[in-house]
Amino acid sequence: MKRLVAVAIVTWAVGTAAVASERCNVPIADWQPRKVLQAKLESDGWKVRSIRSEDGCYEAFAINAEGEKVAAFFNPKSLEILDTKIEH
Repeated sequence: MKRLVAVAIVTWAVGTAAVASERCNVPIADWQPRKVLQAKLESDGWKVRSIRSEDGCYEAFAINAEGEKVAAFFNPKSLEILDTKIEH
């Protein structure tokens, strides 16, 4: 079941790649702390390697719950996932 959810998220996220930077037009005062994103990802079974700011979004490098290396973009206010790339 988790695999199916992950595939659905990745499929949706790939379609939103072009608008990631547009969606991250959030004033810095409204950003949630990185540690909140890290805690969220860890509670979803991810092993976070690093989180940085990129094009107004958070970019997380991690191992997801399925054991895949991923680079994912998140809205810094809502922590909504915007784009995910699986590294091979």
